[in-house]
Amino acid sequence: MGQTITEKIFSEHVGKEVYAGEIVRSPIDMVIGNDITTPISIRAFEEGGYTKLANPEGFAIVLDHFIPAKDIASANQAKISRDFAMKHDLKYFFDEKDMGIEHALLPEKGLVLPGDVIIGADSHTCTHGALGAFSTGMGSTDISFGMITGGNWFKVPESIKVVFKGKPGEHVTGKDLILEIIRILGVDGALYKALEFTGDTIQYLSMDDRFSLCNMAIEAGAKNGIVAYDEITKEFLDTRDSLRAEPKIHYSDEDAAYCQVIEIDVEALDPVIAYPFLPSNGHSVNQAVADEIRVDQVFIGSCTNGRLSDFKVAAEILGGQKVARHVRLILTPGTQKILRDATKLGYIDTLVDAGAVVSNPTCGACLGGYMGILGDDEVCISTTNRNFVGRMGSRSSKIYLANSAVAAASAISGYITDPRGL
Repeated sequence: MGQTITEKIFSEHVGKEVYAGEIVRSPIDMVIGNDITTPISIRAFEEGGYTKLANPEGFAIVLDHFIPAKDIASANQAKISRDFAMKHDLKYFFDEKDMGIEHALLPEKGLVLPGDVIIGADSHTCTHGALGAFSTGMGSTDISFGMITGGNWFKVPESIKVVFKGKPGEHVTGKDLILEIIRILGVDGALYKALEFTGDTIQYLSMDDRFSLCNMAIEAGAKNGIVAYDEITKEFLDTRDSLRAEPKIHYSDEDAAYCQVIEIDVEALDPVIAYPFLPSNGHSVNQAVADEIRVDQVFIGSCTNGRLSDFKVAAEILGGQKVARHVRLILTPGTQKILRDATKLGYIDTLVDAGAVVSNPTCGACLGGYMGILGDDEVCISTTNRNFVGRMGSRSSKIYLANSAVAAASAISGYITDPRGL
């Protein structure tokens, strides 16, 4: 009987063939913590009397949500992780000295690889499936168990096969593809399932597009999202200075079993806008333009769309233009390297000249933490991944999710705008 790529990754890790529905105890290649969730894991680890990490080379802490600290509480949260990292001489500890949003930084560092089993106490850990890994979010106590044992228990998920067909049109990106999938499935249509992204469209998707695609798998309820290793994956990995280990490459068998198959004609797809208050509330950008939606804030960044290509397209659209007087344009690069590369290439100067403000790499605005909180009744078009009630600030504010091209075009007009019309 054939296996999916997700089943093969678990089979390789547990040393026998396993299939969807089986409960397995699997080794973990990389455990990821951040400044919000890791202190809980550290407390459980220390209260259990443990003094050594089972796999220190497979544990990373990234301070990214409220760093530099926004208040005393966040400073104390970070201090717990810093003290633990120093105590254990943690190799993969990242704070202000080498900042980045965890799901952008770890791939950049070559720390998450094809064939890995990866867990993190952050729901968007599924991002790393873009590299052909099984990667999923878990709770802080699960992270602690991984720290202690080097493994964890998993139910091997069933897989939904998503077949993308055709070449994406202008300004149709990985973000639009995943918003369309979430529109089709709803926020729980893939509950505890793997979303396996396939089809001839994949060859046209950059790694940045693939990261966006897998990043939002959780917004359909999925356990993980995954794209098989190919030449684009190889090219990305070849540009890393060093890799933590050798990649383990797996592909789904032709006779693998899927619980559902979804086919999407990408050539017929317009940029997708998710209206408040769910990522599944997707509409064509044409509808959004007709609805004349006025925006107060435009946000380009986050673990979904804070990569170099996002700033490139934004700079191309905003070059020689000005942000509308009533609009705030906030840019948050995913890592310091992305910021530096965008600066060297002139994107940052172009965007600042247009009226943007650039923050340090942080999750802050995305979760309504800091650096871009919305006031009462304000409207934001955002490249982030969630638009729940109160997600970025006031409970009366509204968030529309979009790709970076749509966001940049909207900053100029002050209304949600189709960049293809500029």
